[in-house]
Amino acid sequence: MRSITLAATVLVIALAHPAMAQTPEQTAAAALKAAPVWDGHNDVPEQLRERRKNVLSGFDFRDTLATGDATKGIGAMHTDLKRLRAGKVGAQFWSVYVSAGLSEPQAVQATLEQIDVMKRIIARYPAEMQFCTDSACVDKAMKSGKVASLLGMEGGHSIGGSLAVLRQMHALGARYMTLTHFKNLAWAESATDAPMAQGLTPFGKDVVREMQRLGVLVDLSHVSEKTMIDALDVAGAPVIFSHSGAQGIDGHPRNVSDRVLKRMAVNGGIVMVNTAPAYVSETVRSWIAARIGEEERLKAIHIGNPDAALAGRAAWIKANPLPHATLSQVADHVDHLARVAGFDHIGLGGDYDGIDTVVVGMEDVSTYPALFTELARRGWSQSNLEKLSSGNMMRVMKAAEGYAAQHRRDAPLENPTAF
Repeated sequence: MRSITLAATVLVIALAHPAMAQTPEQTAAAALKAAPVWDGHNDVPEQLRERRKNVLSGFDFRDTLATGDATKGIGAMHTDLKRLRAGKVGAQFWSVYVSAGLSEPQAVQATLEQIDVMKRIIARYPAEMQFCTDSACVDKAMKSGKVASLLGMEGGHSIGGSLAVLRQMHALGARYMTLTHFKNLAWAESATDAPMAQGLTPFGKDVVREMQRLGVLVDLSHVSEKTMIDALDVAGAPVIFSHSGAQGIDGHPRNVSDRVLKRMAVNGGIVMVNTAPAYVSETVRSWIAARIGEEERLKAIHIGNPDAALAGRAAWIKANPLPHATLSQVADHVDHLARVAGFDHIGLGGDYDGIDTVVVGMEDVSTYPALFTELARRGWSQSNLEKLSSGNMMRVMKAAEGYAAQHRRDAPLENPTAF
């Protein structure tokens, strides 16, 4: 009789506190059902440009597993509608990235073409995708089971040094802009180029001000720490890092230092964790540095004999195979950001289809549930997982919209034309 009573008591406790009875898999699934992933950065538009020259005839976004070409060393795309659904992705910022090596007039044209091609993809699949420019649309689309699809520009070269062009990109639907990419601009310092006298010039600070007046999110991925600090000094609304990691886990300059994380938390912003192996794993980053050093050594030894240098490189890689970044290391970044900045200031920006190699266990957009299961196994609550998936990004978007509404009657900032 006592054993029956004890069993009944345990059942009552479990029913009263369902989280106690949940496995990590169940906690992750419940979080993703309540709050699907809002991913901060995906480079499908870049793949359409590089693979297809933006010609969509014959392209099926429902399933892209057959898009690879082994004879050319080209892998399949990381993203399609089938895998987005499997990954519980309910909202996506599509990056309309163009090469930072283009001249600014070329970059403006190319960005317009990338906006066009992604809008055409979205329009092709009205039952699965919804073009969105605000948080209300995102909420409605996610509730209807569609992938809310927003546009983000990756690099300030896309506006050609013109606030007028920025305003027109906003009118076309762009809702964030990464201030730089791999190269410096005349007005902003990149994390991966030669140091400048400042992070943002006075014009660069005006770019930030005008973006926030419009409601375009200021994205600080790819920028130097000086630029991060300068932007935070100016920002009146929350900023984002659309696809970055924690320098406390991987010291790559593309990642965010604890100093900046604390400033970002005060600002109300969000760091969205990416899956690029060099930014995830310090071991991978060190291997890449060693490989580059060996390549330079071989070039110096084999001057005038590039074949010998290439053979030496191949032998070095065979003896020193590329290490792998892992899902657990991605979770380490998420944990670190939560410890330093807080659970309200983290999100996910996978950088899928913008990376050449992938994290083991997070090979494409279908794998987000595995990351959520790992975090639940580490003790993350369902409510904090919901913040990570999309709750935090929704809060940031609404705050940016609120700031823009408050400043709607402010006069647009101006700069003189260049030609």
